[in-house]
Amino acid sequence: MSFVNSQAIALLAGSICLGLIGCSSSSDNNPATSASCPVAAAQAVQICLGVVNEAERACYQNGGTACDVDDADILDAHDALQNTVQDSCTEGAFMGLSTDATVGRLQNVCRAQSDSIVWRTFGGPQGAVWADITDQDRDCLQTAHETVSQFVDDALVAANNCIAEDDCDAAALADEQGNAAVAAAATITQTCPALEDLIAVNADTYIERAEDQIDCTIAASHQSTAPLNPGCGPSNAELVPPRGEWTQIILDEDKWGTMCGDGTEYAIQVRLAPEGNPLDRVVIALEGGGVCLFEDDCKSRFASSPQLFNAQDGLPLGGGIVSDEPDNPFANWTKVYLPYCNQDVFIGGGVVESFGDFELPRYGTINLRAGMRVVRDILWKEMDEAGGNGFRPDDLIALFGGFSAGAYGTIYNFHWVLDDLQWPQTAAFPDAGGALDNGSVVGVRGLGDIKIPAWGAQPFLPPYCFEGDCAVGPVIYEALSPRLKQVPVQQMLILSNQKDNTQQNDAFFFDEAQWINAMRSAYCETKDLPAIQWYLTSDSVNSVHVVTPRDEFFYGEVAGERMSDWFWRAITDPDSIVDRAEEGNFTTDIPGSNPFPCELPM
Repeated sequence: MSFVNSQAIALLAGSICLGLIGCSSSSDNNPATSASCPVAAAQAVQICLGVVNEAERACYQNGGTACDVDDADILDAHDALQNTVQDSCTEGAFMGLSTDATVGRLQNVCRAQSDSIVWRTFGGPQGAVWADITDQDRDCLQTAHETVSQFVDDALVAANNCIAEDDCDAAALADEQGNAAVAAAATITQTCPALEDLIAVNADTYIERAEDQIDCTIAASHQSTAPLNPGCGPSNAELVPPRGEWTQIILDEDKWGTMCGDGTEYAIQVRLAPEGNPLDRVVIALEGGGVCLFEDDCKSRFASSPQLFNAQDGLPLGGGIVSDEPDNPFANWTKVYLPYCNQDVFIGGGVVESFGDFELPRYGTINLRAGMRVVRDILWKEMDEAGGNGFRPDDLIALFGGFSAGAYGTIYNFHWVLDDLQWPQTAAFPDAGGALDNGSVVGVRGLGDIKIPAWGAQPFLPPYCFEGDCAVGPVIYEALSPRLKQVPVQQMLILSNQKDNTQQNDAFFFDEAQWINAMRSAYCETKDLPAIQWYLTSDSVNSVHVVTPRDEFFYGEVAGERMSDWFWRAITDPDSIVDRAEEGNFTTDIPGSNPFPCELPM
């Protein structure tokens, strides 16, 4: 254990006042206060997070990757947090939770928030960025991580002190926080000028994302955040829908920064699990609707199909994986439907693309992530109020998927669900949006070179895959694969019918056989990647676009296994799942199509 970490852990174990007696400390991290359970819990999280941040930075510096699950410094920090909570909190003293539940919640906050910072900095838990850069660039990232860690620590100390005081000035604290954020960003800009080239985010965005984490840490480690109003957590949930009913929630543009292509406010649809069913089993579905890229097709589509640019009129799909019928194993899960209204495959980063006299807001990923945060805060509020273990993002199990353009959005945003939203037990299911490249200039790869920067998408793609070729499905599968399987459920479940003229045309394949051959090649090239799984249906007569919400496919079989059973196995026994694909009659029904260039699983 490092000397600095040992000091911090000793501080956590010893100088936070235990019990309900008054005490004082000269340390800035431990204000003079009566160390009631809530005060001790919040201080314990802040100190634990500081220790783990330092340990994580050392792991990358010394080993080039994230710390092992049994890293001694991190385990010691968690043990110290546990001891503090057990000594300071009686059963039910923190939000009505048991002492064990309190410990588990706060340990998860400590580790998850540190993980988000370090993965954002060094390129995921696999350290993909760190592995391929110079020593000078490594020093740059180390300095950035150290600066943001200190910024987070200082902000949590100030917030904890404020909440513990009777006369805290929340407005003054917000001003101080804003000034500290500006100073931290300026330090990083000066000491790590290559940050944006290395991980796709500039210093301002890097600090802004840490500020979001600060809000979530405050919300999770305090049973009451008053007088502060963090933009995360149960106090941020403005509307709680009735259980078992679809409810539209319109997002406040001023609060969330969201916008649809026609300038209207973004809206989502939520159906909380019916009473008697767990809220934290969630299916998220991203709507499809094609893509427009250039002036002529965008203007034409806006004129002919204005509903594609508005999120408030769409209704959730009702079949297959999103059905409420008893045959669907996910029927009684919480369901979330994220409409598609910017024609940007959910990667638009909040820019307005100008086509002469026609302008189109590209806000797809802003809308998606805001919608998911709204859902998170609703679940958080309801589960905390229900008692038990309260809201635990690491216990939540989710299917995060989409259809057509929504499938593209799934593969481009999956890393965020895991790394920033911190829902580790999530599997992705992109349906009919393989993002295959045709090998020409006008193809997914070539357009990625143009549209990723034009739509402001780079800061929202994985920090280890954000150039134009990362628009291509197999490229991003390969980049994501080393990051997955931290827990068994984490995997990409890729689905499509092999004959799909809509998907073929959207990817600029003008020959059907070429498309089928490209899909089969993509399967063979990626099937052995860890956590990349395929389910390809084999209707060679009919062009079928999107399969998971269609009952005939969701309950149909490929290679002896029903799709619904395959999905259920992916959740309940994920390590046992195998690919499902068949040759079918393609080589005879579609001249020019070739057999799979690899052996199919039995």
